[in-house]
Amino acid sequence: MDFTRSKSLQPKAHALIPGGAHTYAKGDDQYPALAPGFIARGEGCHIWDVDGNEFIEYGMGLRAVTLGHAYPPVVEAATRQMLLGTNFNRPAVIELEAAETLLAMIPGAEMVKFAKDGSTITTAAVTLARAVTGRDMVAICGDHPFFSYNEWFMGTTPINAGIPEPLRSLTLKFRYNNLQSVEDLFAQYPNRIAGVILEPAKNDDPADGFLHKLRDMCHRNGALLIFDEMITGFRWHNGGGQAYYDLVPDLATWGKALGNGFAISALTGKREHMRLGGIDHDRERVFLLSTTHGAETHALAAAIATMHVYRDQPVIAHLDRQGRRLRAGIEQQIVHHNLEGHFAVIGRPCALVYATRDQAKKDSQPFRTLFLQETIKRGLIMPSLIVSYSHTDEDIDRTVEGIGAALAVYRQALEHGVERFLVGRSVKPVFRTQC
Repeated sequence: MDFTRSKSLQPKAHALIPGGAHTYAKGDDQYPALAPGFIARGEGCHIWDVDGNEFIEYGMGLRAVTLGHAYPPVVEAATRQMLLGTNFNRPAVIELEAAETLLAMIPGAEMVKFAKDGSTITTAAVTLARAVTGRDMVAICGDHPFFSYNEWFMGTTPINAGIPEPLRSLTLKFRYNNLQSVEDLFAQYPNRIAGVILEPAKNDDPADGFLHKLRDMCHRNGALLIFDEMITGFRWHNGGGQAYYDLVPDLATWGKALGNGFAISALTGKREHMRLGGIDHDRERVFLLSTTHGAETHALAAAIATMHVYRDQPVIAHLDRQGRRLRAGIEQQIVHHNLEGHFAVIGRPCALVYATRDQAKKDSQPFRTLFLQETIKRGLIMPSLIVSYSHTDEDIDRTVEGIGAALAVYRQALEHGVERFLVGRSVKPVFRTQC
């Protein structure tokens, strides 16, 4: 493949934009040297770069484009609304319609506030939990990779430059499916923890009633339970992980698939807590969320159209089916190339990821780079294996064929050394202290 135009644009991008991209996960350091640098357009699950190369995409806009790129009902709804105006000094009626549509899909959710990105919403949830409880600390699941670019989370990562130590110390970590790790925090910091935040599930399901027991533990200790539904929402179930696992948290955060790529996120929760961000109570007011663009009408129109597709069509079933088809095909290729323990498919069918491991069966960035390099050569962009409603059987089968060819090279690299097959530098983790 030729990447001439992409390569010519990259120096300018790095000169104008720190990191060359506005999202670190899209940065050049996350992809091999032989990779498209800029995307020109997308349709369904196919994208074309600025050099005219076509790819089947997985991950789909950092998991935000669940239906497909330029999905007609969503784009048409947003376009119609834009022609009426996108932002006003008073609320638009569509704000009420969007709220009613979302709350009707989420069991137990009674009120909602919209914003533009997940970090804003999770931070608002933490703020509200602190206001409700009068406490200052928050506990996060250490097995879940990202909650926010704000200080309360980033202070727990290796990239904590600019975050004062007193703020870092206010966030604690526990382990998923480990109630004792949460109980230990409550014991160590009595009457300090305002909220406990986690994804309902990631790669593993809750074991032995973990989520229900966690809720009870939180409430016994006076803390709020917060679900981060950025990924589980509209993948596990139309009502998110809380509907799938039959549990109502105190607060929940939503985004990504909510608008099929349009910038929209949401905080939902129980009325007794959410109303503190309003003006109809006699308690101290919580300045919860007040964003200029949080209720842009075209994004709300896109979200409503997206939710209607989920309501009326078998999106969840399709994601599950295509994920299972993809996993089965890849696992056959793993066996065929004798790569058990060196390459693995992980997670639920609707949210699959992969592990790349070296000769010692240890996680390896160079082997991840090689896999990305070889799949890109074969018309696949796959930082993950996450499918969309637009991935057809033909797309999946073509993908499995391309992965099979890439794994043949992977097998050779295990035998002869990855450096013999890798072009350029290795990819690097996003959370690292050195560039």
